[in-house]
Amino acid sequence: MSGQKKSFVADILIVDDKLENIRFLSDFLSKQNYQIRKAISGQSALMAVQALPPDLILLDINMPEMGGYEVCEYLKSVPENQSIPIIFLSAGNDISDKVRAFKAGGVDYITKPFHLEEVLIRIQTQLKLQNLQKEQESHNQQLQNMLLALQNAQAELIQKEKLLNTSRIAAGISHEINNPLSFILCNLNPASEYAEKLISLINYYQKAFPNATPEISNFIDEIELEFLSPDFTRVIHSIRTGAERIRSVVHALHIFSRLDKSGIKPFNVHESIDSVLMILRYQMVLKNGSVAVEIFKKYEDLPEFIGYANLFNQVLMHLLQNAIDALDVKINSFIDSSFQPKIWIHTYTHPENKVIISIKDNGMGIIEENKYRLFEPFFTTKLVAKGMGLGLFTSHQIITEIYKGSLTYQIVPEGGSEFIIEIPITEVFG
Repeated sequence: MSGQKKSFVADILIVDDKLENIRFLSDFLSKQNYQIRKAISGQSALMAVQALPPDLILLDINMPEMGGYEVCEYLKSVPENQSIPIIFLSAGNDISDKVRAFKAGGVDYITKPFHLEEVLIRIQTQLKLQNLQKEQESHNQQLQNMLLALQNAQAELIQKEKLLNTSRIAAGISHEINNPLSFILCNLNPASEYAEKLISLINYYQKAFPNATPEISNFIDEIELEFLSPDFTRVIHSIRTGAERIRSVVHALHIFSRLDKSGIKPFNVHESIDSVLMILRYQMVLKNGSVAVEIFKKYEDLPEFIGYANLFNQVLMHLLQNAIDALDVKINSFIDSSFQPKIWIHTYTHPENKVIISIKDNGMGIIEENKYRLFEPFFTTKLVAKGMGLGLFTSHQIITEIYKGSLTYQIVPEGGSEFIIEIPITEVFG
């Protein structure tokens, strides 16, 4: 019963230092089914509002110690009380009094002596306006929730498309590069053997026929045979090194997108981190190639993860890419030429049965007012060309919804950022 009464009966606080005025209004309004509370001073009114904010306040202006204007101004300075309508009651009819009342935050002004019917109508009007305002706020909140839901859905669709495109691109790269790469690697060994044999044959000829014809002597000088012979071996070695590097990058892409795996399968976290670092390696050289990012890895023993490897790798990619971008911004705006960009990666198991992955950098960091919005869809502090504001949002969704863990951010005291992934071991290892 009390819950129903509170839903339909307005709570009105009457503030007046004259008891006969309070009694007069209280008796009348009680008969109109309003719940009435009384205060005979400004201080007691503030205490009553603090204990339980009313739906409306009838406030006398002329009171000792703390007048109505002061009470109103104080209440309106508190965010929780700003929506409470305050109707001033005063014997003064001067325009300056009314102006001051409205400036203080009042919504209406009734001059004494007043007619009870007038007071009732004004109270009903303000309560109706207040209810309409609450309904409007409720509608606005619903619209805000709908907008957020639409943004989340849009972000998820965009990210799914990006993941699909990434897999397709990786598959295309793997297919298009692997075949010619295998051809190069398979032919490097015989090419190297043939070269050694041909160089040996030339050496034998030079020993057997030291006095070459002028035409041969001139050609030997022209091609710089003494330099060409050892350098040809080095060229073959460089080709082999380059081909092996290409194979390692393709292998990293293979691990990153898990082209040979689908669904929930076991995977090695450290292998995933290394594959992402390999893919981003070309971005690890900043300031037009003059400064390399130092990577510090501290891997502790972790069992294999069980989950969607490609989704987890996307999280690692977003976090490491963010760290590189933060370092790039800092090194291009930092005056100290001795600044050395660094990224620390630490993996370990927590005593509370959790796997922890920390990715920390000494880059620009994030200002206090932005850190609470980092995981909102489409929120970004980067230039438009640098990102859409979906990376951290998607990463947060993957970790919290798929792995039932958490992705948090904290400012590094000495400068920079740290993102921490925490996943319950029961979710990681089944």
